[in-house]
Amino acid sequence: MRRDQLLELLRGVAAGDISPDAAHERVARLPYLDLGVARLDLDRELRSGLPEVVFAQGKSDDELVRIVEAMVADAGRVLVTRAEPAAAEALSAAIPDGCFEPRARVWSAGRFGPPSGRRVAVLSAGTSDFPVAEEAAACTEWLGHEVERIRDVGVAGIQRALDSIDSLRRADVAVVVAGMDGALPTVVAGLVPCPVVAVPTSVGYGASFEGLAPLLTMLTACAPGIAVVNIDNGFGAAALAHRILSTSIASP
Repeated sequence: MRRDQLLELLRGVAAGDISPDAAHERVARLPYLDLGVARLDLDRELRSGLPEVVFAQGKSDDELVRIVEAMVADAGRVLVTRAEPAAAEALSAAIPDGCFEPRARVWSAGRFGPPSGRRVAVLSAGTSDFPVAEEAAACTEWLGHEVERIRDVGVAGIQRALDSIDSLRRADVAVVVAGMDGALPTVVAGLVPCPVVAVPTSVGYGASFEGLAPLLTMLTACAPGIAVVNIDNGFGAAALAHRILSTSIASP
């Protein structure tokens, strides 16, 4: 249940349009909705500001459709990550107005909210990092923020990133996705005033240890103002960027 839905329900009770028993029936589901295959945390947005997002990997198509249909029925929108084409096809058959981004492996219906007017730059160090960067970009857009994609600007050809410096400096948050040596977030954080969310990827040769090497590089970055999410976690980067953008900083 979204905050606006709860307020509408309470106003309906106050106006006499909704009986207390009907309101109780609705609110009684708030702890979770038990579907048997999953227990949906429908009030997560009320607690944390972000709704539950469906991780498609490991779920059967039937399970995924049941979960997503219930979430759309409750809130009118849903975001599904790590959706393969067959799963996305099943979801779109059940919910025709859904949208699938194949490179990002993101399926969604509706939007989280109106456009925020805030801007996120999503950089990918190499073309091989692009799927993770697209997950971050697609999720950020679903959350209501403008995204500028800056692709293939790794440190082996740093002039490519420097060519985008004006765009970077206009961003409210920069999400920087890199595998191999994972050095790009440090470079970006040394050039821009905004927070940098670093995303290590599992792209690279053997000594990158499936993303461990860039993860450690990003964690030990000498430039301040970098937050690091887990390997290949484009959604986590989008969620962190959203929290940064939607949280007001109190004046001293």
